[in-house]
Amino acid sequence: MLSDLPVAVDRGRYPDTVTPWEEPAWRTEALDWVRSGLTARGLRPTGQWRVRLRPWSVLLRLSVHEGDAVWFKANPPGSAFEGALTAALARWVPGHVLEPLAVDTDRGWSLLPDGGPLFREILARETVTPGAWEELVRQYATVQHALTVRAGEIEHLGVPAVPVRALPGVLDRLDDTPLPHRDRVALRDLRPRLLDWCAELDALGIPDSLDHADLHEGQLFRPAPGRFTFFDWGDAVVAHPFAGLVVPARRAAEHHGPHVLPRMRDAYLEPWTDAGRPAARLRRAASLAWRLSALNRAAAYGRLFPTASGAAGAATAAEGARCLLELLDEPPF
Repeated sequence: MLSDLPVAVDRGRYPDTVTPWEEPAWRTEALDWVRSGLTARGLRPTGQWRVRLRPWSVLLRLSVHEGDAVWFKANPPGSAFEGALTAALARWVPGHVLEPLAVDTDRGWSLLPDGGPLFREILARETVTPGAWEELVRQYATVQHALTVRAGEIEHLGVPAVPVRALPGVLDRLDDTPLPHRDRVALRDLRPRLLDWCAELDALGIPDSLDHADLHEGQLFRPAPGRFTFFDWGDAVVAHPFAGLVVPARRAAEHHGPHVLPRMRDAYLEPWTDAGRPAARLRRAASLAWRLSALNRAAAYGRLFPTASGAAGAATAAEGARCLLELLDEPPF
């Protein structure tokens, strides 16, 4: 049985954020949907569960008698595509992603199985070599490479498209982002060079694909050594795929130092050599995409519930501003 009162409610750094969870009618409807989804799969809840509320999602963890926990996720309108995208990815790249137990595409709801330990948990209790990070990005690139032929279908699911040629417009739209005057001037002065970078990257001819846009160690399961499962696609965009290298590579550098980055880049690029593309050309594309990825991530921030507080909006705007400043940094390789 599921009661209307969870064991624990986690609001993180957003204690005043209002989500749909605060509406009794919505909560009842969501719990009824979860019950139906569990019953259809032959699963019985134990009554032990907890809820995690953020401005960008409602997440419930439910224990079931049959073993592993299951998860319910509700997305805001800006990322309501996530359930449909997750279901599609389970068909297109099985074994690399979670296969949902149930999805309601109209309401942006998903019921998901447990994927095993998070990579973050593995890092906290084991010594992980740089080679594990290389394998992570190699597998992620394999997924992206397979999805280049699906880019149009992914966009049709509602995932926003941010092609390279649109990136200067993204910068222009974000011109009112809260930044110190000096940084704002520096970004405006950078725009002519940004146009050149975009033109060069576009000419290198790597087709658009799915970019997770926030692939850190808390967005990855590692069910077994050498295997990774990708999830949490609420920030995703259809964009130049090489932008997806940046977040995991930076996390690896935090753990092992910047000397790991060239090998990670080359591991990431391996699946893209199949068309006979020269290594130098791929590396140049990776360098350009590294810098421009800041615009993909800045564009993804702000997918919040309409009822989220002003503080949450200010926090995401500040994070978007931080991303923009990365445009001023030289790529690390």
